[in-house]
Amino acid sequence: MTIEITGFNWVPDFARGYVRDLRPRWACEEIGLPYAMRLISPLPPKPAAYFGEQPWGQVPVLHDDGVQLFESGAILLHLGERDERLLPRDPQARATVTAWLFAALNSVEPWMFELANVEIFSAKEEWAKLRRPSLLADTGKRLDRLADALGEREWLGDGFSIADIAMVTVLRNADHEDLMTSRPRLTDYVARGTARPAFQHAIAAQLADFQPEPVAA
Repeated sequence: MTIEITGFNWVPDFARGYVRDLRPRWACEEIGLPYAMRLISPLPPKPAAYFGEQPWGQVPVLHDDGVQLFESGAILLHLGERDERLLPRDPQARATVTAWLFAALNSVEPWMFELANVEIFSAKEEWAKLRRPSLLADTGKRLDRLADALGEREWLGDGFSIADIAMVTVLRNADHEDLMTSRPRLTDYVARGTARPAFQHAIAAQLADFQPEPVAA
């Protein structure tokens, strides 16, 4: 059976190319795994049944031969089990990739979410204006630690993996900030990831799926 990934059929311009169904699309493209998209509306009301698949009505959701799961990190782990090009079989190499996958989602991405909140969703609020300088400084320190950990390596593990899919897509959320341009090691890392043909295919497919105007469920 073909894997089915759920994504949105429309999002605002600033979110295009950044919705998290990009992650399983990219993983499938890396190993040549066929997949089909189920596109739903991001606008309420969502079908009640969908909340049985994703409690918050978000994307992605994956269906794979009777297996259903949500959360992009869990989906990446599931897809990694299919091919050692995504998740190594050596115990230590596998542990390293798994740790970095969780680090991308737990130690880096929340800071990107908060930046988006103060710069986009709450940009006009006085608290957001006051929060922004210290948030940028704290996020920069966190990115410095990431850059140090990456060192001169090409990827987070011994080779490209699901950890890099997660981390590259997380770091792309700061591509409008001096946070990245002032850290060439991370800028080069993201450039290596986004230059991969599989990423290019995945993002082109996601962008092509978005309608120009909101579409009802």
